[in-house]
Amino acid sequence: MKKLFFVITSFTLATCGCNGGNGPEPSDNPQIDISIESLEFGFASESGSVTVTSNCEWGVSSDQSWCSTYPTGGLEGTSTITINATENRTGEDRTCLLTFRSGDNKKELSVLQHLNPQDTMTIVDPTVDVPEGYKLIWRDEFDVLKTSEWWLETGAGGWGNNELQRYIPIHDGKDTCAIVSGGILKIIAKQSGEDVLSIRMNTYRSWTYGYFEARLKLPVGKGTWPAFWMLPKDFKAWPDDGEIDIMEHVGYRPNWVSSSIHCKSYNHAIGTQRTAEKYIPTAQTEFHIYAVEWTENAIYGYIDGVRYFTFTNDQKGIYDTWPFYKPFYLKLNLAWGGNWGGAEGVNPEALPATYEIDYVRVFQKK
Repeated sequence: MKKLFFVITSFTLATCGCNGGNGPEPSDNPQIDISIESLEFGFASESGSVTVTSNCEWGVSSDQSWCSTYPTGGLEGTSTITINATENRTGEDRTCLLTFRSGDNKKELSVLQHLNPQDTMTIVDPTVDVPEGYKLIWRDEFDVLKTSEWWLETGAGGWGNNELQRYIPIHDGKDTCAIVSGGILKIIAKQSGEDVLSIRMNTYRSWTYGYFEARLKLPVGKGTWPAFWMLPKDFKAWPDDGEIDIMEHVGYRPNWVSSSIHCKSYNHAIGTQRTAEKYIPTAQTEFHIYAVEWTENAIYGYIDGVRYFTFTNDQKGIYDTWPFYKPFYLKLNLAWGGNWGGAEGVNPEALPATYEIDYVRVFQKK
């Protein structure tokens, strides 16, 4: 099992000035000593204690929300602080700086947390058809809805596409739009008063390259817009940072399914998106497997194992045309209306509409 290491080295601060009027007299030679040189943790949420001995008032701060200390400082003498690290579900190592301050002086302490070892494991299941040259490393078969694996975006506001729905948490008062039944996740768009409610969910984990697939049955009705897609973990700007659409479908064009990529040079806002479309007569009545294979050289789209979309890396090393070299996470959502989903209007009689997900699986090369 991979471990998390905190390396804490004793150090001395140059000046002090900790006399607050009633405290100890200031020292011309302030000292801060740490009781141990390192702490070792697994990937899970864990805590450890560190003893700080000082002849001066001091404070410590963290630049990452996943790593915190309590308390965040102390006075002259010996203090015990607790360092807390939340579970690492990001799919990669992550770092943090703990900054100890005294007056105008500071000392930075680097904290390294390794990824969850499950992300490097091979899941062996003879019932799973693994693409040649790959291994299964993550999956959700939806026996239950695992909030430890998925986080939800909530709110309205159009989501950049003039969409009409409001995304809600798993439970929003009396309403719920995500139900697991018989090993199937059902995302339901439904009318609630003046609102149309739905779900937009994202994996905590993220991956660079791989084969990503889901077995899906698509909703019926003009206005529905289900998607299975990917955005970068460190997303800052669209379309510059990239988007990979594994499956999209709009209800006014029943059974026409598409796969696309978006980046600064190629996106639908300027009419240059790279996309492919395929007619699947039973997309709304039967489950089909939608997948993308993403490598350093190309992105390929598949339906039921048949390739129908190709986007190749131009190998120019230009971010505008190929930002697809960093971790992306997976997304599932059911929109209502919007620039594309509502291009020919919406039919309220189609609600409630149900988007069914049998499983989501991630494979990476051996």
